[in-house]
Amino acid sequence: MKIAIIDDEQDILNILERYLVKQGYQVETFSNPQNGLNAVKNGSFDLLLLDIMMPILDGISLLKDLHDSNNNTKVIMMTAFDTLERSLEAHKYGASNYITKPFKSLDVVKDKIKEII
Repeated sequence: MKIAIIDDEQDILNILERYLVKQGYQVETFSNPQNGLNAVKNGSFDLLLLDIMMPILDGISLLKDLHDSNNNTKVIMMTAFDTLERSLEAHKYGASNYITKPFKSLDVVKDKIKEII
C-alpha cells in the first residue's frame, strides 16, 4: 500500500513516515499542500493522510479539489480542531475517516488505516 501524507508540521510528517514504513507501507510526505495535491492527483496512492489546518492551502479545499478530479484515493483527515461541522464537510467530499491530533498513540493511525483497507 502506498500512502501520501500532507501536513505543514515537519515533526508530524517524520513521525508518521517512520512509523508507517515500519508497518510495511510505502510512504511519501509533503509539507507543501499544493505539491502534495499534485503528487496525489498524478500518482498512484492508495491512501492520503491529510491535515485540515495548513497555512498555504487548507485540507478541506485540497479535499474538494481531489474530489472534483474524481481521484479514487482514500482519505483520512487529521486535525487538532475537531468539530462536527468540519467532520461532516470532510465526509461530504470523500474523506473516509478522521483522526484527532495529537495522537494518543500511533496505533490509532494504524487502526484507522486498517478500517479503510
